[in-house]
Amino acid sequence: MKMLHVTIRTDQFDDELKFYQEIIGLRMIRDMRPMGRKMVFLANEAGETEIEIIETPGAGNAGNENLSIGFRTENVEAKRQELISLGLEATPMICPNPQVRFFFVKDPAGVNIQFM
Repeated sequence: MKMLHVTIRTDQFDDELKFYQEIIGLRMIRDMRPMGRKMVFLANEAGETEIEIIETPGAGNAGNENLSIGFRTENVEAKRQELISLGLEATPMICPNPQVRFFFVKDPAGVNIQFM
């Protein structure tokens, strides 16, 4: 079995789309807006890591303190500094052992995003 996508329902559709394209680096693979629905699918270059964003008025903060979406980055410290310079609030670096380093930011809908 293979996971197909993660769905984020948000009342901040445009900000959410911009975040996943510009900060995460995903590209749009399906756009349902021409059919009258603010709904898009994004993925990495290999077509993996699909994120579905659906505009849902009144969705409020979609975040959940016990849920996160994790992404691998080439240089976790540089990515953290980049996001801080863009005005995002990043957690301190978390190092549960010498081989693992990561941090979190929240996307515009309040979802926890982990960078490793």
